[in-house]
Amino acid sequence: MSTFDGFDLYDPGYLADPESIWRPMRDRCPVAHTDSRGGAWMLSRHRDICAVALDPETFSSRAGEVTGPVPTPGRELKIPPVSSDPPDHARDRKLLMPLFSKEAVAGLEPLTRRTARELVASIVGTVRTGQPVDAVEEYARVIPVVVTTKMLDLPAADEALFRQWTLRMLKDGAQDYAIRAEAVRAIQNYFRERLRSPGGGVMGHLLRKRAEGEPLSDERIVGMCFLMLIAGIDTTWSALGSALWHLATNVEHRRLLAREPELIPNAVEEFLRVYAPVTIGRVVTRDATLAGRTLRTGERVVLPWAAANLDPAVHPASSEVHITAERPRHLAFGLGIHRCLGAQLAQMELRVALEEWLTRIPDFELASREVSWSGGNTRGPESLLVRIPPAVR
Repeated sequence: MSTFDGFDLYDPGYLADPESIWRPMRDRCPVAHTDSRGGAWMLSRHRDICAVALDPETFSSRAGEVTGPVPTPGRELKIPPVSSDPPDHARDRKLLMPLFSKEAVAGLEPLTRRTARELVASIVGTVRTGQPVDAVEEYARVIPVVVTTKMLDLPAADEALFRQWTLRMLKDGAQDYAIRAEAVRAIQNYFRERLRSPGGGVMGHLLRKRAEGEPLSDERIVGMCFLMLIAGIDTTWSALGSALWHLATNVEHRRLLAREPELIPNAVEEFLRVYAPVTIGRVVTRDATLAGRTLRTGERVVLPWAAANLDPAVHPASSEVHITAERPRHLAFGLGIHRCLGAQLAQMELRVALEEWLTRIPDFELASREVSWSGGNTRGPESLLVRIPPAVR
């Protein structure tokens, strides 16, 4: 038992500054346990997080949630390939890989840029002197929804539904499991209905694979579309919101990127390293020992990728943001067989969104220092009120 046992992933101090918890944990209790919110072990060191991520036989991906009861085998939310273990994982991942090729991502860049440019123009054109704008609600949460809707070949008229479901599942549902279950059912029913008239996009691609002989059940197809919708939206808008928060609070970095936009791709990687939005769960399949603590079969392990990225054993001056310096590879997109398929897409969306924002809005600041951060599987600012000076408008 340590002072870090009993942690709460929704403690206000943890949400506001998780590194303030991980930093002392690494030396004093690198693997901490809690019975709250369904129970879990949380890791804080790079080497332990990597060890778990690279051992799918001992640490199953069948349930990736970080709060709530650990589902019994067979009753998990099936969203392959994220929820798949070997040998099924390789087959599931291979089916989706063509949708995230370099060419496919490049094909989505014009839409991303056009969307970002239109949003910025609207923000600049409508904001009144002194009136703050919510950069999360009006910008960060819009771009990935539009891009994901295009990938899935879904009606643009349904974009508001997708945002609502994502928030209810990953934000409200992280603490209220009834709300989460309701959102899950709504998304599943939506895609089951789409099976009747699939169109193109992800579902059309999977149905063509089934017609060619791939043994794809309706459940697998619905699960993969479910994953594309949720994973493609919340993670990206959280990362973009964190980047905008950083720029709103760091004048030198904001001015440097506005002056030298060629540095934005490097800045994106550094923002992803420091503000990696995802924390993922694993389920222990056989008793294991980490940092002297015994993890029992059926227990949950929580992997905060940002904790690994901020470990000074790997990243010197780990908590400092250096947008002009090259860093060792970060784990914002995970590690091993489950490294995020959509990494290139997310990097493109973040780069384009920051380029377009800083082109028109090179100067902005927080309208309020009080920023609430979401928790659970994804961390990012829930809203971001910024003030744009008259010179910009």
